[in-house]
Amino acid sequence: MFGLGVTEVLVILIVAFLLFGPQQLPEVGRQVGKAVKGFKEATEDVRKSVEPELNLMQAEMKSVEQDLESSMKEAEESIKNQAESSEEVKKA
Repeated sequence: MFGLGVTEVLVILIVAFLLFGPQQLPEVGRQVGKAVKGFKEATEDVRKSVEPELNLMQAEMKSVEQDLESSMKEAEESIKNQAESSEEVKKA
């Protein structure tokens, strides 16, 4: 839980018990639980709204990559064709 060990959790609980006392501690625990639940829900909402955008960006990147590869192949073929034609001109 949040990268805390058993001893850290015990220290936090003891400090909370000393600060709030046995009467207020259950209410503080409920409020902390609600806050953690709200945080989890908010992060899930953000993930759900961002994930489709990321997928769309990845698809666009793949499309651009494919276009770039095809352009590079065309350029290579054009260079090879010009090199071959210049070799033929030199031979003639």
